[in-house]
Amino acid sequence: MKLVEIDPWLAPFSLQLEKRSNLYRSKLEDIYIQWGTLKEFASGHQFFGLHKHENGWIFREWAPAATEIYLVGEFSQWKPMPQYGLQKQHHGIWSIQLPADVLKHGDFYKLWMVWDNGAGMRIPSYATRTVQDPQTLLFSAQVWQPQPFQWSDHGFAGPEQPPLIYEAHTGMALEEAKVGSYIEFTEQILPRIKTAGYSMIQLMAVQEHPYYGSFGYHVSNFFAPSSRFGTPEELKYLINEAHKLDIAVIMDIVHSHSVKNEEEGLSRFDGSYDQFFHAGDRGNHPAWDSRCFNYGKDEVLRFLLSNCRYWIEEFHFDGFRFDGVTSMLYLHHGLGRDFTTYHHYFDGQQDEDAVLYLTLANQLIHEIKPTAVSIAEEMSGFPGIGASPKSNGLGFDYRLSMGVPDFWIKLIKEVPDEHWQVGYIYHELMQHRPEEKIIAYAESHDQALVGDKTIIFRLADKEMYDFMAKDKPSLIIDRAIALHKIIRLITLSTAYGGYLNFMGNEFGHPEWIDFPREGNNWSYQYARRQWNLVDNGLLKYEWLALFDRKMIETVRQFELLHNNYINTNLINDGDQILAFERGPLMFVFNFNPTRSFTDYGIPVKAGKFKVILNSDNSEFGGFSRIDENLIYYSEPIPLQRTTHQVKFYIPSRTALVFKRMEVKSVYDV
Repeated sequence: MKLVEIDPWLAPFSLQLEKRSNLYRSKLEDIYIQWGTLKEFASGHQFFGLHKHENGWIFREWAPAATEIYLVGEFSQWKPMPQYGLQKQHHGIWSIQLPADVLKHGDFYKLWMVWDNGAGMRIPSYATRTVQDPQTLLFSAQVWQPQPFQWSDHGFAGPEQPPLIYEAHTGMALEEAKVGSYIEFTEQILPRIKTAGYSMIQLMAVQEHPYYGSFGYHVSNFFAPSSRFGTPEELKYLINEAHKLDIAVIMDIVHSHSVKNEEEGLSRFDGSYDQFFHAGDRGNHPAWDSRCFNYGKDEVLRFLLSNCRYWIEEFHFDGFRFDGVTSMLYLHHGLGRDFTTYHHYFDGQQDEDAVLYLTLANQLIHEIKPTAVSIAEEMSGFPGIGASPKSNGLGFDYRLSMGVPDFWIKLIKEVPDEHWQVGYIYHELMQHRPEEKIIAYAESHDQALVGDKTIIFRLADKEMYDFMAKDKPSLIIDRAIALHKIIRLITLSTAYGGYLNFMGNEFGHPEWIDFPREGNNWSYQYARRQWNLVDNGLLKYEWLALFDRKMIETVRQFELLHNNYINTNLINDGDQILAFERGPLMFVFNFNPTRSFTDYGIPVKAGKFKVILNSDNSEFGGFSRIDENLIYYSEPIPLQRTTHQVKFYIPSRTALVFKRMEVKSVYDV
């Protein structure tokens, strides 16, 4: 179905949507005519950069504004020498062939780029390995020709759908105050993720970035996995081992902008400011202090599409979470816009070249790996993000539901929970465009960074420092733990697609994320995860971790997110009671902070029910006010012959999950 058939509100904009689709089809046809396939068009990494062949080495670079280019390294005393000068070919392509003995595995090299009225060191744009010198802090490309990695993940069927995502950062994943490695993540963190029950890892900060504290968002070398975490083979080992545990791995890919650094990155690469990026002010991101790609150039399209192909084929990644999609889609980058009407999506402020690139990227990703997952970090609600190109869409599998954590923060900050309206909460969590599936989450790394707070820290604050021992009672901590569990369960159980959690948040990791910087004396104190808190059986963090594990286990066992139909049983804002059914499960939430309800009737179809998850269980830090062995039978509502109800005891601040049990006969009801 076309988007306008799925969403009639788009009918006034059908011509713009069709024009967008025609542009995509036309571009795809041009690519097929010139290259044969989209995959072949996305093969820049196989042509550009440094490659070994039977007679030695060949190196190619695209630098149309350069007047001279030299390969430099120890072999040239880091000076430009004529014998290492590249020859200019057609369309701004430069190349050089070198004897086999000039370079060897592990050697460092760069480009000496010369342009009108200037020159400078550059790292090749397609470099697949870059390393930072600990003394000078400058990066260099490194010749990387090890023995081929031996993959053993051939039995891995692909990402489980819908995904239950564990968002992780390799460097800050360890307990120790240091930068963690791919090997340490594999050996210490993968088992935790497996035990927690998540089916997919979203790995952050994979592409090389000069500044560690940027969380990987200011990328300099798009084809190079960050060497501060280890070698490319060690990253492959991480992914291979995850696959052997039936855990998929996607990466946070940053194609929305690039770091401004010139020696390390792409900015002013060949002496011009508009080689990869837009000229003038449009080429500079006003909020991120970075460069904005010109997606209208074929060379840029090829560079970015090749990057997608490279990570999937070379590293066996199972897909991508595309960062900053909103910034890509609009000339104003979504800054200062509220997107309150459909006209804001079609007012001429859209970057149609970026729309085209993202559509081509999704087409390519799914051609290469049909099971791959693509997720858009998009906050404007752009129509068609989650629809296929045939439906006038961009082809993403999911959109990250960025409004949900913002909603929870606003609610917790501004409204006392005795005034929370369950109908409003339910409505906000259920919002999505009809054509899209979303990844729901209560909080991600964004809510944990300095300047913000996690949910548990907003609820408990300083009490966490003194009252997280199990033998130390605290009403504030009791409230925080109860709401933390309820918020996560209702977010997951209403998700129209998948679910995401940032590492450590499942057990209520305290405090914030603050990478080493001058302002904190370059400390790693807050750039790590304190796993000892959950491993210590004497602390209340264990309760939250056990609840999260049971919650994820329940969703997977009953394939809850495969069934997108949700039946609303009851919304009572006065009592703060919400009940709905999804598949074989019924969810009952009592947000009321003081009132527990006896024999509370929930309208249902005739049947019998049993508790399978109870947030009030003492195992999860509750007060065990529910007898979980009871079987609850529905009964007709007085004066209504066809409608039944089932009566429960629903304690205050409690979430309950009931399984509808098989009824063998009418007498069984």
